[in-house]
Amino acid sequence: MIDQDAPLEVQVVRQAKIIDALIRRANRQHELGNSAYSSFQSAISLQAQVWAKTRDLERTTSELANVRDDRERTRKNLTEALAAMEGGFALFSHNSLEVCNDLFQSITPDLLPRLVRGLKIDEYIDALLTSKYLVSTDGRLFGALAQARRSAVGTPVTAVVIELLGDRFFQVNLQRTSTHNMIILLTDISRIVRQNRSETETLIDQQAHYLQAAFENMTSGVCTFAEDGTVKMYNQRFRQLLGLPYTLLQTGVELQRLLRHVRAHAVADDAAGFEEAYWLDRLKKQGRFRARLRHSNGRVLDMHAHVLPDGGFLVDLGDVSAEIRTAEMLENRVAERTAELTEANNRLRQQYEEKARVEEKLREAKERAEAAVSSKTRFLAAASHDLLQPINAAKLMISTLKDATRESSVFPMVDRLQSSFTSTEQLLHSLLDISRLDSSDSAALSPSDICLGTLMQGVYDDQKQLAEKKGVQLDVVPNMLFVRSDPVYLLRSIQNLVVNAIQYTPEGGRVLFGCRRRGDQVVLEVWDTGIGISLKDQARIFEEFTRAGNVPLGTGVGLGLSIVERTCRHLGHEVTVKSKPGVGSVFSIAMKMVEGQPAQSEERSPIGLDESHDLDLIVLVVEDDPDVMFAMTSKLEQWGASVLGAPSTAQALQHVRDMGIPPDIILADYQLGGTDTGLRAIKAVRELSEAQVPAIMITADRGDHLLRMGAENGFTVLTKPVRIRKLRPLIEWLTQPQMPEAEALGTDESRP
Repeated sequence: MIDQDAPLEVQVVRQAKIIDALIRRANRQHELGNSAYSSFQSAISLQAQVWAKTRDLERTTSELANVRDDRERTRKNLTEALAAMEGGFALFSHNSLEVCNDLFQSITPDLLPRLVRGLKIDEYIDALLTSKYLVSTDGRLFGALAQARRSAVGTPVTAVVIELLGDRFFQVNLQRTSTHNMIILLTDISRIVRQNRSETETLIDQQAHYLQAAFENMTSGVCTFAEDGTVKMYNQRFRQLLGLPYTLLQTGVELQRLLRHVRAHAVADDAAGFEEAYWLDRLKKQGRFRARLRHSNGRVLDMHAHVLPDGGFLVDLGDVSAEIRTAEMLENRVAERTAELTEANNRLRQQYEEKARVEEKLREAKERAEAAVSSKTRFLAAASHDLLQPINAAKLMISTLKDATRESSVFPMVDRLQSSFTSTEQLLHSLLDISRLDSSDSAALSPSDICLGTLMQGVYDDQKQLAEKKGVQLDVVPNMLFVRSDPVYLLRSIQNLVVNAIQYTPEGGRVLFGCRRRGDQVVLEVWDTGIGISLKDQARIFEEFTRAGNVPLGTGVGLGLSIVERTCRHLGHEVTVKSKPGVGSVFSIAMKMVEGQPAQSEERSPIGLDESHDLDLIVLVVEDDPDVMFAMTSKLEQWGASVLGAPSTAQALQHVRDMGIPPDIILADYQLGGTDTGLRAIKAVRELSEAQVPAIMITADRGDHLLRMGAENGFTVLTKPVRIRKLRPLIEWLTQPQMPEAEALGTDESRP
């Protein structure tokens, strides 16, 4: 019935109520009982309960007294502890004042009557803010209270400093100690504040001395003015620059007095700058003021005025006389230099105009040169056909004449004529090659993967007769490796090196050419035991029309090696020479090897077949040049062939219709009259005769398009002038009955 956790006072009151209730019950039972014995028993039982409750009440009363004593001792100890604290302390429970110490009460004596238990914390702060002892505060007390209420238990709140009468300062701290408790601590910081104030004043005095010392040692003049325009601080440099008397420049002197004196001895950029009102208005609106003064003592002064935080302003004077003189001197120098530069610019402009005129002339000369080169290119394109046509005819007729006069007395003369004509042909080819390489650079070259062994064997077959005639042993060590190069010009380069070696090697000597590997390169070398080349000549023998000093007259014009050098340069090959006079020479061409190519060569037209029998063939010759037609017809008829000559495709078709059978072989020039071509003639004859008639295209055009055309249409391409010693074997090989039609060659006889 009694809560053991309740306060002792509450337990005692409840026990008293219980005893009173039991006594009243016992009295009622005694009055209402019918039996005296039962009433006696009830009284005895009730008496026992009363004694028990009385003992409990006495024990509880004793404990309550002890608790009250402990509580009083605790309160006394708390009061003594609070009194011993250096600062004021107050505990508010449920926002009401519970306890505070004497210092807390004595800080504001006018609030003492109100500092009683139950005073609300908001009421205390409101009373503190209205206390007559409060001078100022550096923060909001109610804001600090609100922050303390929102903060977690034990979290300190930013302190608020209050100033009281008597130059006293206290720091107010609010902190929650539990959910419903809040404490206020008032810490006396008067001594600290006074000490800081004293130190600050001392520091300010020291800084004033330092500032004054700094002012005195500045190179510029400095003067500070109060808000009302009176002098506060200045340095001697300020006095010296303005030429102010000692009696004028003193602390407290008005700005207007200084301005009147300065106006009498100096000139300003703006005359209104000597009025105080003008100064104050400019400083108020812009915060700064600037002017330049020219003093009677010869100085030029830059004056800057700036507003200070306290409302006053600072005036800074700088002597810029030296800078002005320097600037004037520089301006004079700049003017002089400008005049010099203007004159130089005029000269440069004249030179530029002259240069422009020269460049225009050079441009015109370049255009003329380019036009000449273009004209030369067009001429060479035409000459390639027009020059080679008569040469081809002459070569055929000379070959026919040589065969016809072989047993006569004029045969040696014809043989010499053929040799001279061969030299002329070689010179013409060299000139055309040089012109093509010059006019179109590397555009004349068509690199492809070619087999060196095939080229070398072809050169050996072509030059073997020349070596035998000269009495020189010619040997070749072919190598079936592949390189990336232009087949025509590389073949021509190898021929030139071999021909030169044979030409400059005396009878009984030897010429050997072959290949060797050097890393990823193939080096083709031509060795000879000839007359050799001196060291000084080795550097110039690759130039046009240049020959070594020990070369006999009449042995060439010096174009062969130039063609070799230009070809290798355009193709990326490296050509070198090693030689010793009287011992021999070694010419080398280093080329990049092509990996993965099969070591085989293409088929070439057979050479050296039996020519003792007649060509029992019907040969259709399609040629629009009468001289070439005559020469070719004569040569073929000399070989025993029956020749049908036609200047056009239409005439060739008419011959086939008249015969009623296809010819055995077609020899056609590529460029016929007008739009007619040898390709058209070959196709038309084959279509009319319904047979794949073997055909040879004879042309002065060395373009790759003809080679591709021949491969696609199944005919062989020969370049003019025709090499007679290859023409007949090629005709016999193409007309052999066993040769499948698919094996008709589509390549130049000079190509691998």
